Formats: sequence, C-alpha cells, structure tokens
Amino acid sequence: MAMRALLSGYYGKGNGGDEALLATLLQMLPPSVTPVVLSGNPQVTQQHYGVEAWERMQLSSIVQALRSCDALIWGGGSLIQDATSAVSPFYYGMMMATAQKMGLKTIAWAQGIGPLKRDSTRWLARQCFTGCSKISVRDRTSSALLSQWNIPHILAPDPVWALASQPVTELENLPTPRVAITLRNHPQLTSDRLNNLVQAVVDFQQATDSFIILLPFQQSQDLAIAQIMRSALQDNSQIISLEEPQLLKGVFRGVDMAIGMRLHSLIMGASEGCRCFALSYDPKVNRLMEDLDMPGWDLAALPDDPHVICKTWVEHYTNGKPLSSEKIRSLVDGALMHREVLQLALG
Repeated sequence: MAMRALLSGYYGKGNGGDEALLATLLQMLPPSVTPVVLSGNPQVTQQHYGVEAWERMQLSSIVQALRSCDALIWGGGSLIQDATSAVSPFYYGMMMATAQKMGLKTIAWAQGIGPLKRDSTRWLARQCFTGCSKISVRDRTSSALLSQWNIPHILAPDPVWALASQPVTELENLPTPRVAITLRNHPQLTSDRLNNLVQAVVDFQQATDSFIILLPFQQSQDLAIAQIMRSALQDNSQIISLEEPQLLKGVFRGVDMAIGMRLHSLIMGASEGCRCFALSYDPKVNRLMEDLDMPGWDLAALPDDPHVICKTWVEHYTNGKPLSSEKIRSLVDGALMHREVLQLALG
C-alpha cells in the first residue's frame, strides 16, 4: 500500500512563490508516495496538480487528513516566523506537534526559519524541529539556529532552483529586450517610494528602449501596483498573470533583467540566466543577495531620487553579469538535496 504524505505550507493562496515550492515538492516526492495537500483553495489545488486536497483552515479537515496519512511534510518556505504574524507559527507548530503525537513521520522540508522575535515562538519552534524525522533548510541563518539547538539537518539552496520551467508562448510576440518587474504591497513600499520607483522605471525604459513585463506573483498583493506602473509605461509594457509555477519561471527565460521584491522572482530570474536587482523587504531576500552577491537596496534605504535609482539600474543592465552556467548548475544540484531528504525519510 502506498504511503500517504500530508503536505502543509502556504498553499492555495495564489502566491506564485509558495505554489512554486508546492510544484517542486510534488516534483521531488518519491513515486511511491501519494501526496495529500492542505490548501486555502482545495478545488483549485486539485485541478492544478491532480492531487487530493483538504481545507487548510478547518480543524476537522486537518485532523481527518492527518488520520488518513502516514507522514507530514512541513514546508517549504518561511512558515515558522513571527515577524508578519504571531498566529502563523502556532498554526504550523501545533499541526506538527499533533502529527508527532499521532505517530506520523514528520519532515521539515526546505525551511526558512525566522525571524523569531518572541520567546514563546522560539520555544515552540525548537520543540517541533527536535521531534522531526528529517529536516532541510534553505539558508545559512536557519542552519545556524538549528546548529545552536543541536538539531541535525541538511542545508541546501531553495528547492525552486530545481523547478522545471516551461516556455511561455505569449512572450514570442513581445518586443525585445525585455525586463521583468515584480513588486508587492508592503508597509515599507510607501506611496512616496512607489512613486519614485514608477518614475525610475519610466526613465529606465526610455534609457534602455526595453519592454517592461510586469509580473504579479500574487494577484491580491501585486496586481494593483502592476496596474499603476502599466498606466505610466503604457504601450511599453504588459502585465502577464500566470498561475502555473513552471510557466512563471519560464517567463524569465526570455528576459534580460529582473527587478524584484519577491524572493522567488529573484530565484527564478537568476536560475534562468537573468541579471537580477533586488528590492528587499525581508531578511530572506537579504540572505539571497548575500549568497549570490546580488545588487539591490533594502526598501527602507531606497534612494529618494528616481534619477539615482534609474542610473543604478541602467548601470547593472549595461555592465552587470548574470550567474554563470556553472554557478546555476551548482545551485540546481544543491537544491536536489531536498529531494534526497524526502527519499531518505519516505523512500
């Protein structure tokens, strides 16, 4: 009888990065494992991936799903952090604790741990990770925390480096060269900063004669900002909204440079050979910038002169280098270690 594994993350919420993690996890699962997904939209998840899906916020559904499974895979992504929500770590932590009490194998997969600002959250995280069968993390800060707690784990690049991309036919009819921009709603992206970015993009487009692709990763957070930028750029831009993670990654195949706030827009861009420029709103983006020596600004330190922003982008567009094919291959190979964790725990 096939093993059933319950996959728990921020799935079914229309976030391209989290959907890319789910698509990669499904790609990496051993063939003998039947996936069951907790989702914010079970019907859509079922349609997109052809998997059994349950409502992620209904206690009865969660308990029923756990009872029907042999393992819980927790991740990937920044699930255990209390910077954006004090509730989120307890949701995931209590699910992990329940699964462990029920005797399920528990795997923390491709975790980005933290920030953990509260003592209660740190205690809960330590207890849950201690009880896991296998753990993989995607950044050095998470690895250092687990090492401090003496918890065995594997450190590997974000799994989305290894996600198989698909070509996007819509790009074929768009002018070249192309630059992709992904911004999201966030308190640090104030109206003044957004206005400066819009003006900088308009100036950048004129200076480089590039075609701007506006790529919302989550409609609820990104689309309104993309529409503001589209109205300023008019015919020199297009909004491309995609739900399939493989296609979302495939957009970057036909793009020369990517400017992004979202972590996975930068990972996808870099993995497909784009020059990338980061606008960081979160420590996880800073970690990527450090690991790849990727240029960028913290949003809080964004220059208040659009001309300075534009000039910096033009310099990177003209003289910046994408990752070498050897470096990309090394990161993809490294990301496959997350697959090995699954095979060791479930195979």
